[in-house]
Amino acid sequence: MLRPMARVCHNCGKGPSFGNSRSHSMVATRRRFDPNLQKVRILEDGAKKRVLICTRCLKANKVTKAA
Repeated sequence: MLRPMARVCHNCGKGPSFGNSRSHSMVATRRRFDPNLQKVRILEDGAKKRVLICTRCLKANKVTKAA
């Protein structure tokens, strides 16, 4: 059985965090803060792979992008 891929950064493991949405009356409802993940082709062990990388890792050049 295939499981859906988790929405976490392949490099640093950053995933969703949770908090509250606050309305004007300050009623709290739970919400999810998703990381800014981009689908990128990277070189890993000499092979090209398409993975999800957070923009912080992309900006810091922590992964080698495949051409």
